[in-house]
Amino acid sequence: MEYEQLKLENQLCFPFYAVSRLITRAYQDDLDDLGITYPQYLVLLVLWERDGATVNEIAEKLILNTNTVTPLLKRMEAMGLITRTQSLTDQRKVVVKLTSEGELLKVKAADIPFKLVRKMNIDLNETSIEELNRLKMKLNELILVLKNIETSEKA
Repeated sequence: MEYEQLKLENQLCFPFYAVSRLITRAYQDDLDDLGITYPQYLVLLVLWERDGATVNEIAEKLILNTNTVTPLLKRMEAMGLITRTQSLTDQRKVVVKLTSEGELLKVKAADIPFKLVRKMNIDLNETSIEELNRLKMKLNELILVLKNIETSEKA
């Protein structure tokens, strides 16, 4: 091939895309049991960590645009998992809070990360945990680099 850089096997992005899709697919049965999608699960993770986050905070944490998060939150509100209210201190901000049903899902979802590890047949010994943590740290470093590129290109 004349353009080696255009071969799928030479792309840095494709393995990340494939892993992301496959992990999301591996979560699917457990999320179906909870009646939520993967993006909804991510929103819940943010709120279980810090209930009462604003739409902008959720979008920033998930590296999404607010126009992507807002319809997602509307569906979750219709499902009875969250409430959205204007901030008392700044009317431009919308505060997102878990309902009791959204909070209850936390208990039901608690085992999902462990189920994924079991599906991946990873032996949770000290060495494999360290390897997974190193991989996660490297990915977080890459995320920061890419976010900085995105920020500098917008400027």
